[in-house]
Amino acid sequence: MVEALWLYPVLFLAAFVGGLIDSIAGGGGMITLPIALAVGMPPKVALGTNKFQASFGSFTATYYYVRHKVVTLSEVRFGVVFTLIGAALGAWSVQQIDSSILNQVIPFLLLVIVIYALVTPKFGDVERRPRISIIAFYCIAGISLGFYDGFFGPGVGAFWAMAIVFWLGSNLTKATGITKVMNFTSNIVSCFLFLAGGYVWFVSGLTMAAGQIIGARIGSRMVIKKGTSFIRPLYISIVVATTLKLLYNAYR
Repeated sequence: MVEALWLYPVLFLAAFVGGLIDSIAGGGGMITLPIALAVGMPPKVALGTNKFQASFGSFTATYYYVRHKVVTLSEVRFGVVFTLIGAALGAWSVQQIDSSILNQVIPFLLLVIVIYALVTPKFGDVERRPRISIIAFYCIAGISLGFYDGFFGPGVGAFWAMAIVFWLGSNLTKATGITKVMNFTSNIVSCFLFLAGGYVWFVSGLTMAAGQIIGARIGSRMVIKKGTSFIRPLYISIVVATTLKLLYNAYR
């Protein structure tokens, strides 16, 4: 439990901004996780509490996108299954070994996404023919990105959106909706494993969950109303910010 009461409004505000950003283009964890560490949570507790509060935001966004038919659960059922498996393996693994090596690798993978999005003017504007079967895509992406989200997490929304647009040919609005379903899947699985390990501070987590719910609801509503033209610049901006933050953490 966080000792200073004045820090709870800070946690709430950070989670609100994180939920808002995450529901639009991903990357909210780059705000909430550092704040969790800054208020004095041990690293594994910060990871567990962050997954706990993020589950509320990703559920809120998922519910909103499904309700407004941006995505249907039946079309992503294979992704949910494979992401569940990957996330469980990742969340278990991060409690056993050091994840610091990813700090040095992930920024460069994100940089590739930024470059591709910038040199592809119509990235995510319209739907295209899939390059791979749905089952094959979700098997590969679900296990690998689910594992990454359970193990480490930053930038996973960008990876999902890019993969869905490139391999399945979805527009960026639909890719965002699918991404949130997968995020919720990996968040909730990881959350239960961190709960089992005793790595969640509930008062702090529930405070942040309230901010996540409000932020995610506002953000998902903006995506549905404004569409792809609104998401693309935010998506690129958030991926750039995530990349710079990870590079700073790894090489400062």
